[in-house]
Amino acid sequence: MQNNPLLIEITRGNVAESAHRGAFMVANDQNELVASGGDIEHPIYPRSAVKPLQALPLIESGAADRWRLSDCELALACASHNAEPRHTDSVLAWLKKAGLSERDLACGPQAPISEAARDQLLLQNVCPGRVHHNCSGKHAGFLSTAAHLGEPSVGYLELEHPVQQRVKKVLAEITDNALNEATVGVDGCGAPVFGMSLRGLALAMARYGTGTGVSGPRAQAAARFYRAMVREPYMVAGTGRWCTRAMQITGERLAVKGGAEGVYCAIVPGQRIGIALKIDDGGSRAAEALMGLLLIRYAGLGSDQSAKLEKLSLPAILNAEGKEVGATRPAGEV
Repeated sequence: MQNNPLLIEITRGNVAESAHRGAFMVANDQNELVASGGDIEHPIYPRSAVKPLQALPLIESGAADRWRLSDCELALACASHNAEPRHTDSVLAWLKKAGLSERDLACGPQAPISEAARDQLLLQNVCPGRVHHNCSGKHAGFLSTAAHLGEPSVGYLELEHPVQQRVKKVLAEITDNALNEATVGVDGCGAPVFGMSLRGLALAMARYGTGTGVSGPRAQAAARFYRAMVREPYMVAGTGRWCTRAMQITGERLAVKGGAEGVYCAIVPGQRIGIALKIDDGGSRAAEALMGLLLIRYAGLGSDQSAKLEKLSLPAILNAEGKEVGATRPAGEV
């Protein structure tokens, strides 16, 4: 990581006030390198950026059909949501369909990401619950799959539980990473997180978008999740969030998903590519800026979409009066 290139700078006046190094990989579905920067082989924890892959067993197992899950609910399975009312109400309704409740969620309570949603809870004198955790949709997916297959809900986050063994198998197969040898951590929501390379993660996203190199049922599952994400971008994150706004700008052309500590992934079926990146210092605004630049260059966007995405991804730095005092800009070769 120490040798990764400088990719994004945040300026104030003419001075680069913060500088962000990192690595990125753009791969096609034939496992060919389209573009890269930095160390793409060094294992990283993909965090929530990998949720669309973790969700695949929900459809592959038949659970999604049994519980008649909508695009809204499938998008939530891939989401790091704001815990706005539509998010939490949808998760609770989904759990009820599967004979489950908020008590079954093992993600723990978390204050909503959305400031407005947090304020609403305070005004109502309500403590944040498990459903407010940004990963509650992913956990509803884990639990629904276990309920469909007659597996215990207790312990579903343990690495040896069938739920996590299925996830591990999917991740290993679609990324071409040998996860039996991977370093295993625990994500913020309690789920196992596996160390994997940006090369493997980018390949997985390319395969996810086209179905190349995966089985027919998996390709169909990935296509169904992709449609859900691009049709319900609000459910993937929420009001004001970068990935929701990026998908709203680009329509059904691409899906993007962020993760903690500066990780981002993109699925671009029309160009047959996947993108994965990691900002070394974990900065989210640098990750969003870099992803925006890579999408503008490689996603085949029209000029209007590119202009809107550039404005979203490289925002001006404003002072309290709204005066422009700095910029977000690329640094080095992107």
